[in-house]
Amino acid sequence: MSQNTSSLVETLLDDVSFDLGWSLIQRFSILVRESGSMDERAAAHFIASRLEALDIPHTVEEPELYLSIPRGASVRAAGEDFAAKPPSFSASTSKRGVAARPIHLPATPPAEAPEPPDSERETRPPEIAGNIVVTEGYPMPASVARFEAAGAVGQVYVNPGSRVHWGSCTTIWGTPGESQLDRRPSTPVAAIDRRDGDRLVAAIEDGLDRVTIRAELDEGWYDCPLPVARIDGRDKDFVLAHGHYDSWDIGIGDNAVGDATLLELARIFHERRDELLRSLRIAWWPAHSTGGYAGSAWYADRFGLEMSRHCVATVNVDSPGCRGATAYDEVAWMAEAGEVCRGAIRAAAGVEPGRQRPLRAGDYSFNELGITSFFMQLSNIPKEERERLGFYPVGGCGGDIAWHTEADRLEIADRENLERDLRVYLAAIARFLNDEIVPLDFRETAAELEEALAGYEACISKILGKKFNLGPVRAAFDALVRLLGPFYESVEDGSLAPEAANEALLRLGRILVHVGYAEGPRFEHDPATPRAPIPKLARVPELEAMMEEDPDRFRFVVTDVRRRMNKVTEGLEEACRIVQGALEARRPD
Repeated sequence: MSQNTSSLVETLLDDVSFDLGWSLIQRFSILVRESGSMDERAAAHFIASRLEALDIPHTVEEPELYLSIPRGASVRAAGEDFAAKPPSFSASTSKRGVAARPIHLPATPPAEAPEPPDSERETRPPEIAGNIVVTEGYPMPASVARFEAAGAVGQVYVNPGSRVHWGSCTTIWGTPGESQLDRRPSTPVAAIDRRDGDRLVAAIEDGLDRVTIRAELDEGWYDCPLPVARIDGRDKDFVLAHGHYDSWDIGIGDNAVGDATLLELARIFHERRDELLRSLRIAWWPAHSTGGYAGSAWYADRFGLEMSRHCVATVNVDSPGCRGATAYDEVAWMAEAGEVCRGAIRAAAGVEPGRQRPLRAGDYSFNELGITSFFMQLSNIPKEERERLGFYPVGGCGGDIAWHTEADRLEIADRENLERDLRVYLAAIARFLNDEIVPLDFRETAAELEEALAGYEACISKILGKKFNLGPVRAAFDALVRLLGPFYESVEDGSLAPEAANEALLRLGRILVHVGYAEGPRFEHDPATPRAPIPKLARVPELEAMMEEDPDRFRFVVTDVRRRMNKVTEGLEEACRIVQGALEARRPD
């Protein structure tokens, strides 16, 4: 950290308070901020009015977004109706619903789940077609798509506890293009609580032969306000801090606390704007919940070229400062931002954080642009306390199971925890705003990619290697690793001018983030399903068995994989040229 940045951080931390932020939380505690609603518009107006009162330049964009808004659902079995919620983008039914024979497919989520448990099974019984699947977990997009592809006419998910959680079940990320419309679920999906789920499963085991699902949702186009604050530094390159302000019901822990944190960030950095090297944008997204991250995806579409040219990093602010959340054991960041993220958490919270690789979730709408991103949920209820309370894995609210339910109210927020997390954000963002050289260490990225590449190589036997191997990827990757050492030595000893170093770092990120996190092309959005590291190579582990069991299919699949391998290789070779060009531009001794 430079002396300039260190001084700025000390000044910023002296200004930490949560008076302004708490006023937002109190206002939002009476607003059901469903996207497209009057309450959402009132929330956007509150944000804009506070920015205006602080003389912070801002705009309120008005994107037209495609939403699916749940209105109600039920699951009927043996003459009894079970209370249910349909996830966004479930198909609606007629009043009569969809009736069919139920089949129970038990799902056992992992004990240490980094995200809400998916309903995974290694084998699928052939009787799925024409029936209603009943399984445990949440209606995650990958599970819903898998069961529907197998012919299920409906799906019922048994949530882990006494509360039924809202969610979304589409694999489409953001507002769909015409080519994606066929990926919308075409059958009804509903979630019920554990007690009713146990009764339903018992009835199925006793021979229940009919279940009826009813689901009602409003699906269509809605105008949704999108406030964006702009705090200009001396340079046009910028950091984007962001979080969603729409909610399920009141949604204090998800995500009024994040919206309040963003407002405090705007206040504090605006007061020190004359000291900033780079600029800061702060965005509050609509349509996170009922639009499949449509607000942030729209911003990536509308401002994609500008972000590609000038955005040095994005910071996701979701569910900070919740009740009981004092641990930092599951914090998301891309590897190259590790030194900044670890340092900010150590300084603000006095603990060593645990890192998880960012999931394909939480408004990470900028992976395909190749932009380094960090944080999602930040602090968490300690693991031992969650176990003592009988909590199961959820995706926000600091680990509190009020997440995505009517129980996510004012008492979920904790002012002391909010101020501590605000310090983390301030310290991390200040590094990206004011370090003379953008603090991205792609040697850490290379180490993560090395582990993934070695794993893929281990899946290729001598026999398979005669038909397909990763030699070109390995050669390009090793060449890049050899160049990164002298590149960072030149950065550290000052022989590479800051302007040249920053240009190389941003161009390098555009490639390596895309290689590490994206499967599709730039300026598109990958599906809302889990992504393996180096997603273009994710099918390599399938090839060995497929070559023996289905040689005709193997030929088609290996053709796909080879083409994607070429894209990875091309990207790594371009990264080599960028680093080599920077080394050649070093100052003479």
